Amino acid sequence: MRHVQRRARRVGAALAAVLSIAAPSAGAAGCAPGGPGAPKGAHGAPPATAGAIRVWPDDGSKGVPPGTTLRVRAADGHLESVKVVRSQDAQDTPVPGHLSRDRRTWRPAEDRLALAARYTVDAVAVDGSGRRSARHTSFTTYVPRERVIAYVTPEHRSLVGTGMIVSLAFSRPVAERAAVERAVRVTAHPPVEIRPHWFGADRLDFRPEHYWRPGTEVTVALRLRDVRAAPGVYGLQSKTFSFTVGRSQVSVVDAAAHTMRVHRDGVLLATVPVTAGAPEHPTYNGRMVVMEMLDVTRMDGRTVGFGGEYDIPDVPHALRLTASGTFVHGNYWSSPEPFGRTNVSHGCVGLEDVKGGGSDTPAAWFFRRSLVGDVVEVVHSDDRTVAADNGLGGWNMGWREWKAGSALGRHAAG
Repeated sequence: MRHVQRRARRVGAALAAVLSIAAPSAGAAGCAPGGPGAPKGAHGAPPATAGAIRVWPDDGSKGVPPGTTLRVRAADGHLESVKVVRSQDAQDTPVPGHLSRDRRTWRPAEDRLALAARYTVDAVAVDGSGRRSARHTSFTTYVPRERVIAYVTPEHRSLVGTGMIVSLAFSRPVAERAAVERAVRVTAHPPVEIRPHWFGADRLDFRPEHYWRPGTEVTVALRLRDVRAAPGVYGLQSKTFSFTVGRSQVSVVDAAAHTMRVHRDGVLLATVPVTAGAPEHPTYNGRMVVMEMLDVTRMDGRTVGFGGEYDIPDVPHALRLTASGTFVHGNYWSSPEPFGRTNVSHGCVGLEDVKGGGSDTPAAWFFRRSLVGDVVEVVHSDDRTVAADNGLGGWNMGWREWKAGSALGRHAAG
């Protein structure tokens, strides 16, 4: 699902830019629930159009030259808020800017874009009829010729769940995988064996055999500067960053029983009624990791091949589980209420919520208790197991198979 958001806590910041894990471009979300009597918009009113907020450069643009103009504009009404973040060298930096007098246009204080960076734009607008809509877009800027950049997750100094996987997405294919792998070292305190696995030529993930122990301090050292990654192509970065593993939370969604059992440090916190994917759009089985958490996001079926089946501009309490668009999210529109009774979504896991996102709903309860890096496992669904490279799905791969994905074989450092 492609999404738009009001305020996001993202799964990763770049080491030179934030992770982009083979995902569809942000700006729309990919699985929206349906069900008998589901309206097309808020309280049956037509939702704000996809073009309610325009952002330049276009969402998903790559290699944007530094002279390109960054602008955000409301097609109708006014912009309520605009947040722009530049991600570079594992650091997120807010981009200052200002609104025009009529509040329809936002522009940055400094027009020149940084090189080898990823920009993320989050905007909320109110149209002439008082309807609010959100837009989330991102683009990456030009990387100097003959250099390769690693976009890394998770964010520097972040607190994550025990299922977090360290993932590096490279700005261009890596031919010299062994050399690049040697230049990346992931260590932990207390010590644990950590192994790498390549997904194709442009993604390298690291994880231990089992979920991280709570309280573990993980350090990622990139020594890629001047490392030959391909003929005539060399690395750019020399950077060390770290993150901390928080408490353990694993939630098990039983698609057949329509429940989600939330376990904290091995103890059952609650059993929450849910609705999963309908028979024609079942939810993936397997272990998935929360990649990002969005207070509000847009879910538009046209962006993921579902035509006009749904277009919901304000889906609350959304936690992304896969790059292809599986979410756990609040659902305020299904009627009759399916939670704990039946599966009606287009592949997501829906929790009861209210329009605007309630403070005491099941969806709000789960959202408040979640971290990026938490594990959500789906069982008893009629779909296949989620692919290991779909989001942070590497936990669905056995340890022997995982280790076999190293370019250094059994000698890979951990």
